[in-house]
Amino acid sequence: MLNCPVLQPVSVKSIHLKILEIQIQTIENTAKTAKLSAVNTKRIEIERIAFSNHYLQAMKFKILSELTYEVYAPTTYIFNIQASNSNNQTILEESLSFSPELNFQEFTLPCSDSRYIKLQINYGTFTISYKALVEVNELLVKESTLLQEIPLFEMDNEVMTYISPSRHCESDKLIEFAAKEFGHLQDSLTKVKAIDNWIFNNVNYLTRSTNSSESACDTLISRQGVCKDFAHLGIALCRALDIPARYFTGYAVNLLPPDIHACFEAYIGGQWLIFDPTHLSDINKLVKIAHGKDASEACVVTFYGSTCCTIMKIECDIAE
Repeated sequence: MLNCPVLQPVSVKSIHLKILEIQIQTIENTAKTAKLSAVNTKRIEIERIAFSNHYLQAMKFKILSELTYEVYAPTTYIFNIQASNSNNQTILEESLSFSPELNFQEFTLPCSDSRYIKLQINYGTFTISYKALVEVNELLVKESTLLQEIPLFEMDNEVMTYISPSRHCESDKLIEFAAKEFGHLQDSLTKVKAIDNWIFNNVNYLTRSTNSSESACDTLISRQGVCKDFAHLGIALCRALDIPARYFTGYAVNLLPPDIHACFEAYIGGQWLIFDPTHLSDINKLVKIAHGKDASEACVVTFYGSTCCTIMKIECDIAE
């Protein structure tokens, strides 16, 4: 596996040359990369954005998350699996339980819709179970509105925090590449759509092909990854073009294999729009958990100690 240290020379030009070398190698290995995973071959092309001036009819979703862990030494956990409360998302019912019963704390952070669960386990086995009924209202926006470019100076200060490079999204290293591939396009919406499709067509979705330290540069070089890697690359390329973008986690209907899904949001025409460059989800059937600069700020679980997840059950269905 190639890591970003390969790109350590600060010169953007040297990074771009390295990427070109990898592109040549990729072409030479077409026969190998054509053998995609079964999941990859079942991707369905979904219309990414619909345009209107009306709200979609509210949809209700039933979600379930059950995670079982083996604990080998005292370990502190921070879980981020609960649906967020926001302007367009309402939690109608929910329950949180542990087996065996455990003491835990729930908390939120300022200026965030994310909800966290913290607990300490010394050893043994436990299961955390979260169930919820969530109503989601999505606003469909006129395309003419989205085509309006908002100068950076006029954007909200909170939005501006999502335009700088971050741990997993080194947008400053991809400026030349992004400019060459997408800079000629006229508006932000067209650029982000092109980024979404470029990632889908040029990066292979391969389960268990990555780890928590992988970055956007790693994914661009290796041309493979999972949903978080696709999202990180999309975010980095958007930011390299001065388009604010952020990481998104949520529950997706009919996602295969079932898991908590990662996408990215881009700030276009004064709206945060969801893009899924894996094309594995229907973006109108997502229940949001959290957003952040990258996965480090919206991680499903963070732990400090010695542990292993042994069973994971994730479900998201449209409620009758």
